[in-house]
Amino acid sequence: MAISGDPRRRLLPLLVAAVVLSAASPARAFYLPGVAPRDFQKDDELQVKVNKLSSTKTQLPYDYYFLDYCKPEAIKNSAENLGEVLRGDRIENSVYNFKMRRDESCKVVCRTKLSPEAAKNFKEKIDDEYRVNMILDNLPVVVPRQTREGSQTPSFEHGYRVGYKLKDDKYYINNHLSFKVLYHEDSNSPESRIVGFHVIPSSIKHEYGAWDDKNPTVQTCNANNKITPGSHTPQDVVPEAYVVFSYDITFEASEIIWASRWDVYLLSSDSQIHWFSIINSLMIVLFLSGMVAMIMMRTLYKDIANYNQLDNQDEAQEETGWKLVHGDVFRPPVHSGLLCVYVGTGVQFFGMTVVTMMFALLGFLSPANRGGLMTAMVLLWVFMGVLAGYTSSRLYKMFKGTEWKKITLKTAFMFPGILFAVFFFLNALIWGEKSSGAVPFGTMFALFLLWFGISVPLVFVGSFLGFKQPAIEDPVKTNKIPRQIPEQAWYLQPAFSILAGGILPFGAVFIELFFILTSIWLNQFYYIFGFLFIVFIILIVTCAEITIVLCYFQLCSEDYHWWWRAYLTAGSSALYLFAYAIFYFFNKLEITKLVSGILYFGYMLIISYAFFVLTGTIGFYACFWFVRKIYASVKID
Repeated sequence: MAISGDPRRRLLPLLVAAVVLSAASPARAFYLPGVAPRDFQKDDELQVKVNKLSSTKTQLPYDYYFLDYCKPEAIKNSAENLGEVLRGDRIENSVYNFKMRRDESCKVVCRTKLSPEAAKNFKEKIDDEYRVNMILDNLPVVVPRQTREGSQTPSFEHGYRVGYKLKDDKYYINNHLSFKVLYHEDSNSPESRIVGFHVIPSSIKHEYGAWDDKNPTVQTCNANNKITPGSHTPQDVVPEAYVVFSYDITFEASEIIWASRWDVYLLSSDSQIHWFSIINSLMIVLFLSGMVAMIMMRTLYKDIANYNQLDNQDEAQEETGWKLVHGDVFRPPVHSGLLCVYVGTGVQFFGMTVVTMMFALLGFLSPANRGGLMTAMVLLWVFMGVLAGYTSSRLYKMFKGTEWKKITLKTAFMFPGILFAVFFFLNALIWGEKSSGAVPFGTMFALFLLWFGISVPLVFVGSFLGFKQPAIEDPVKTNKIPRQIPEQAWYLQPAFSILAGGILPFGAVFIELFFILTSIWLNQFYYIFGFLFIVFIILIVTCAEITIVLCYFQLCSEDYHWWWRAYLTAGSSALYLFAYAIFYFFNKLEITKLVSGILYFGYMLIISYAFFVLTGTIGFYACFWFVRKIYASVKID
């Protein structure tokens, strides 16, 4: 049945359904219409592509061919989008080529002689626990783990280890790969679809007679003698040694359908803990938010009713509480231009986050679309520049500012400039390590082009439109002479109230933050966008309510400097986020290299700064709405 009418009405049920499905089945990837599966007939060519070498100990990806592996005649890079390049993915062709549903045993790929430099590189990568990532039909390769007792669900590791080191301090290379390709047959046709790509790596010192490059054969294995880990003498890594690379390939029919083939990558071994933690956290935050909202509504209702009654009596002259500062509450703050810049940038971030979340909920940014999430965030950030310009100029005009072009330039360059400075420094460190994670010059130029060619002009367009709008009128007049602020109690001092205000917003997200950090730094897939969307809504509500409560207490104590305080109160949650990142670094990660540590804290600093801008803007606008609302509700002579 077709749904007609307003397109927004057609989109709303899809979004609601996506939230429910994503939260109820966080480990299930669904495919949009238009993402077509590939059908293969028997003996069709299958080409394995190789991706980066990755390690959770160093966080520095390397190109697959950085190590002395077998190379095809011509290496072709097939990275498809900006996000893949920014993530350090280097997807290239390889020498591993199969025939669909055609098993092969002990297929020799090549023989290489390890130079001293190549042997040194292999040993370093084995020490740092690097893993090789491969792709077949857009599926990453996985290594089956031993299933825990009582567990019915199989578990897998992403990629296979380069090699291993034994207690004798000798290094051994995994030079034999036993591949297994799972396929799902179509009962109505001879075609089938690939639904799984597994590998078991082994180390074997192959024995052979006279070597023939055109027809290489080994005596160590054959069709009747399968290689398994530990079944043969392993191949050690020593300079000038010859290493023979080989593989087996078997095909196995599977009941897994193509639409569910990503489930094995997205299943979480601690899903019950995750469910309990998220629901528990959300219930606590919702309860606290409800209590805060109820108290505020009842208290404010009584305040406004009392003030409006006093206006008709002789006691009207003896004003107390927040009404006393009505002549100063809308006085522009110090550094009002900087506040406008930060609020505009926060709106830009908010717009990018909301739209990205919608695309993710609808399945456009599934892990099957490598680099899609990063690409979407960069492009949306660029196009949301128009919101940043519009918001900052509107606020600046309300503060009676006239130099709107100066504010526009600051909005267009301040946050992206800081971001690029840190990013460029980190990228230089990665270049120094010869890692493939370093963004190439061409990509860097493309990013600058997006910034200067699209984002900056859009910020100016937004500022021009915003400054053309009539200024926002204050509900009460501002006195010419500022009122003196009485001495404040210790718990109402700016430092204490700002730091206290950040605890609740951080409490709303810190459990989900653990899973996000795990996906970023431990090479896991993150696809529970239903949970993330719910947590984001709770974060908005929590930032708004805690800022309103503390702003109310501040005004009741006759302190009218609320503009920056409102921004910093919610934004201080970023301090707790960075503190948690420090805790996570020392308790969950095994990073030992100085460069890797600098990279971690550099990127977490960028994330914390972005979180500060986002939450600060939410808190500011909540308080801005609240203050205008309450002062417009009372009668002031």
